[in-house]
Amino acid sequence: MKWLLSLAVVGLSACSERAVETPAPSTAAGAPAPTREVVAPARGAMPAPGTIGFAGFGPAPFGASDEQVRMAWGSDLGDERPEQPGGCYYLLPQARSANGYRIGFMMEQDRLARVDVDAVDIEAPGGGKVGMSAQDIDRLYAGRVSRQPHKYVDGGQYLRIVDAGGGPGVLLFETDAKGVVSSWRIGVPPQVDYVEGCS
Repeated sequence: MKWLLSLAVVGLSACSERAVETPAPSTAAGAPAPTREVVAPARGAMPAPGTIGFAGFGPAPFGASDEQVRMAWGSDLGDERPEQPGGCYYLLPQARSANGYRIGFMMEQDRLARVDVDAVDIEAPGGGKVGMSAQDIDRLYAGRVSRQPHKYVDGGQYLRIVDAGGGPGVLLFETDAKGVVSSWRIGVPPQVDYVEGCS
């Protein structure tokens, strides 16, 4: 119960400063990942600081069940289910707005596999955020960043950081062509490396 209280969720605010629409993580086969412009934060569902880590989401570690993730979030995550038993799907905070998904919980084989974030006001473990430069990420995670070219964005990159504690968790930042972080995700392989989400 203490965890539920510590994971209090801030309600959606009517005033939004973010003008660019960002879609939820892709679930359509073959759909290209959209490019996104990073702008001011939109108010919305917020996890408590420090809740997202290399081991999972608060009391719901990677490998947790759908029910455990819902209990850890403590608010409505919709009624999404996989198209096929054991398939990939996302639990997304409700109600959703036109400002993007902000945070999403990828489930596969009925277990939590990763957490996706596209909001500028939700911090990754270690301090990385949407809107930071690739140089900022290098500074925060010195000596731990490996790079791969972005599959859809010319000049964009995937900045991949493994758990310094030796666990299986991986933190991955996506940058745009200007080297600015547009989204990030944390989870376990192979799901954390799925480029198109659940596609």
